[in-house]
Order: sequence, then structure tokens, then C-alpha cells
Amino acid sequence: MKLLVIGGGGREHALAWRLAQSPRIQTVYVAPGNGGTALASNMKNVPISAIDDLIAFAKQEKIAYTVVGPEAPLAAGVVDAFRAAGLKIFGPTQQAAQLESSKDYAKAFMVRHHIPTAAYQTFTDPAQAKDYITQQGAPIVVKADGLAAGKGVVVAMDQAEAHGAIDMMLGDGSFGAAGARVVVEEYLSGEEASFIVMCDGQHVLALATSQDHKRLKDQDQGPNTGGMGAYSPAPVITPALHNRIMREVINPTLSGMAKDGIPYTGFLYAGLMIGSGPDATRSLKVLEFNCRMGDPETQPIMMRIKNDLTGVFELAVNGRLDQASIDWDRRTALGVVLAAKDYPGTPRTGDVISSLPEDTQECVVFHAGTTLDDGVLKTSGGRVLCVTVLADSVKRAQATAYAAIAQTHFDGQQYRRDIGWRALPGGSA
Repeated sequence: MKLLVIGGGGREHALAWRLAQSPRIQTVYVAPGNGGTALASNMKNVPISAIDDLIAFAKQEKIAYTVVGPEAPLAAGVVDAFRAAGLKIFGPTQQAAQLESSKDYAKAFMVRHHIPTAAYQTFTDPAQAKDYITQQGAPIVVKADGLAAGKGVVVAMDQAEAHGAIDMMLGDGSFGAAGARVVVEEYLSGEEASFIVMCDGQHVLALATSQDHKRLKDQDQGPNTGGMGAYSPAPVITPALHNRIMREVINPTLSGMAKDGIPYTGFLYAGLMIGSGPDATRSLKVLEFNCRMGDPETQPIMMRIKNDLTGVFELAVNGRLDQASIDWDRRTALGVVLAAKDYPGTPRTGDVISSLPEDTQECVVFHAGTTLDDGVLKTSGGRVLCVTVLADSVKRAQATAYAAIAQTHFDGQQYRRDIGWRALPGGSA
């Protein structure tokens, strides 16, 4: 089989890496791909991104099915277009992708279908938004309504910071269409976890749990980012809590989409805030929905899959996901993101990546913001690499990951030194 993965980040490298290990695979094409996928012998980069060009390529190469990585093509309707052309593709339709592409749509959907989430209001007028913030007090959360590449959320610890976020999103136009509306919602405390499932319109298959680290610096300090590292499984999600999440969040979301006439296919990612206390009564609220796998959660999740993933996707695109299962490695997988200088502001690009550790069965360096320039590997984005390892415990996984990072170098690299800290004794919120 030949497969196509759309996207060029760390998530797409990890998906393509896992798919390419199947003995059934001839080539995994990645469009547009990155420096890491360019270097892989069983992957091939395709420098196209326009939907019509992707369709023409899939037809020409007789692609068995396509997997969509990032949110932008989903919001642009790539799934609708592929299906109209008679091609198999895994992802949500443009209508269904509104769960991610519009925060306001997602919040209204959750309220309508009784899915637990933070109280909120939506604004287009800066003065009204600031009045609401003044009434509610801080801490408070300000979100750009549209897609903002993981940077459209400000967790404001005081009113001045919240008002500044309103000015930035609604005032100066720096967020473009994404910031034409803002959602202001109550601040939730607790422990975050990522719960990702695969859906085929009727059936659902839960993936391994994971936990992302959104803040730039150790101990969850500094600005929000697209994610500085992740590990799987997330101990905060016990079997009892897993059942609650399926019952209170995932199943009502899928049945709600079906009731609204928008059957959901593709990955569904629920970002959750979990309160303290016994599993049966601890608070459980949805912070956000994503309509694709998380990045960097995908990297550790893919490391833990033991069986052939190509068959799982094959069942999913044919509406038979109820026949699929995934065999999970019991070990902990942990990934640490190496980011470029000045990330998450305006990251510097073009730095030479002068050394990398060799990939092994227990340690893989997934590329995100890299490019191969005349045979020289260089940085090309904010999050550059994700060093991902498998080990018998979180502590050992940390030690292995940071030993591998010691063999990795590009000028200006920055990374957190505490990925997985909440899973260690005394680390829980």
C-alpha cells in the first residue's frame, strides 16, 4: 500500500513513522513533510498543500487512504473534497471541524448537549469584553475564537493581563480572522489531561491517555505554547475516570454531533481539566476540543503502539472501527520538545542542527520545525524536535530523554527539564 499523511510537523512525522513500520507499506508520502521525513528511507516528502493538488496526487499514486494531521486543512474542507473525489480519508468534515475551528461553536455545542465545560461569554466588542472581565474578576481565560496555531489562549492571572489580551485579539488585528471574536471563560484549576479517540461516524476507539505541558518553562511557568512535551499514560486518568470521560464527554459529543446532523469521523481530542478528590466525584470539564491528534502527545502515543496501525485506519475509513483494537506497550513514553530561540514569540529559524542521537527502538527524535537545505538539516519553526523515549518508569524515561538531548545541538535551543513532573511522587496538583 501507499499512504498519504497531510502535514509537516512532529505529529505527522510520528504518524508516518508508525505507519511506515507496517510490512504492508510500500511508501508513506508526507505533504509537505519536514527534514526528518525527508531523511527517512520509507517516507517521501511531497511539496504540495493545495487541496486540488493533493487530490490529484492521491489519484495518480493510487493512495489507499489519507490521514490528515493538522487543523488548517480540516477547517478548509479537505475531507469533504477527498470524499467528493471518491478517495478514502481519515478526518472530520469541515462542519464537524468547527469543534476546533470556532471556540464559540464548541462552547455553544457543549452547553446544548450538557457536556461539562467552563462558564463563558463570547464578544466581538472590546469594551463589552473588558466590562465582563471586570465583573468576573481574575484569574480568567481569554481565547481567540478561531485557529491560532496553539497561541490563541491567554490564562490571565490579573485583570490588566486579561484586558491586554482583549486589546491584542480584538484590537490590533494581530490574530486576523481568528481574533474577530473572543471567548472569555472562567478559570479552572486542577490537572490537565489529553483524551484522544478515533471515530468513524458510529463507533469509537480510545487511544492511550497522555498529558501535555503547555507552559514554556519548568513547573508550568512562562507563556502558553503549542506544547513543550508530553508523556503517556497519564496516571491522573484512572480506569474509573476513563469510564466517566467516555460516559460524560466522548459519547455525548459523538451523539450530539449525530443529532445535529454532523456525524463525526476522524480523531477527536478532548483537553480536560480534572479536579482533586475521589474519582467518582472529582470535577471533570472540557477545556477545548481538537479535531486531530495533539502535538506533542502524538509522539509518545505512537511510541507505545505495538500492533500494525495501518489496519486500524483501514477499518476506520470503512466504518468498521468496532472491529479494531490497539496493543499498547505497558511502558511509559515521554517526549521532550526542543524549541527555537525566542519561541513562542517570533522564533529564529535557519540554525544548523549539528548533532542528533541515533534513533533506536527505545529513543526516536521526531522532527517538527526542520528542513533539509542542500543536505544540511536546519531549523524552520518554533518547535524543532521532540526527543521521545520508552522506559519502565517516568523517572527512567526522563533520564533517558535528557541523556539523548545532551547529544542534540542547535544554537538557541530551549527545552523544559521537568517533563512528566506531575507523574512523580509529590508532583501532582
